[in-house]
Amino acid sequence: MNGFLLVDKPAGKTSHDMVGAVRRELGGKRAAPRVGHAGTLDPFATGLLVVLIGRATRVQRHVMALQKTYEAIARFGATSTTGDPEGEIAEGGAVPLGDLELPTGELRQRPPAYSAVKVGGRRAYAMARAGEEFELAERTVHVHRFDELWRDGPRRAFAIECSSGTYVRTLISELGDAYCEELRRTAIGPFSVADAGGPTDFDGLIGLGDGLRAFLPTLELAGETALAAAHGRQIEVPDVPAGDTIALVDEDGPIALAEPREAGTLKPVVGFRG
Repeated sequence: MNGFLLVDKPAGKTSHDMVGAVRRELGGKRAAPRVGHAGTLDPFATGLLVVLIGRATRVQRHVMALQKTYEAIARFGATSTTGDPEGEIAEGGAVPLGDLELPTGELRQRPPAYSAVKVGGRRAYAMARAGEEFELAERTVHVHRFDELWRDGPRRAFAIECSSGTYVRTLISELGDAYCEELRRTAIGPFSVADAGGPTDFDGLIGLGDGLRAFLPTLELAGETALAAAHGRQIEVPDVPAGDTIALVDEDGPIALAEPREAGTLKPVVGFRG
């Protein structure tokens, strides 16, 4: 079994919990194919988790790099040590009355201390819980859309489309005295939570070939060219599709992911046949 399983993660469960549920359904740790996921959701968050099964795990970094879409509910007039409901909540902050300036475009962002970023090989959240002092480096992220959906007293809902690596908790906390009370991921690239089910709902499994076509340019090969690509050899093609990564397929399905080299050539970098 190779493909992409779209899971609607409930609150209170970790991304690892969802992967474990899929693995158990497929026969347990020893019998199941390799299983992973493409983008962690915090336990309090809900929504789309793309679980990768079998050879689909080989494209994990490509799925993780896709743009993400979220719906967030911010609670103003209070702050949280973690930026979400799981931290220590301090009441008494200011509640804005008018429209807010919602940042978009290229932003510099520092990941929250309670995050899965590694510092010297250790998770930041583990160090924060242990009371250790450290500083996380800023990163460049891109917010494509940041729209207010509704407001009700101290709460406001937002729709956010952003690059991989963006922390919505940080976006919310930087709006003022606020924290992210609810967070739901609604899309990862072309994959939508509307098509997601539970971790044992394999009727919705997207095959490896269809999943790759959803977010990568695809090139059909045949004959000796397909055989060469399957063995990892650089191939010459008359028309190279635009893109940094190309999915190579033939009548039997996916062959490899390839990267353009000099004009008219592609080099397979991730194989699916071996």
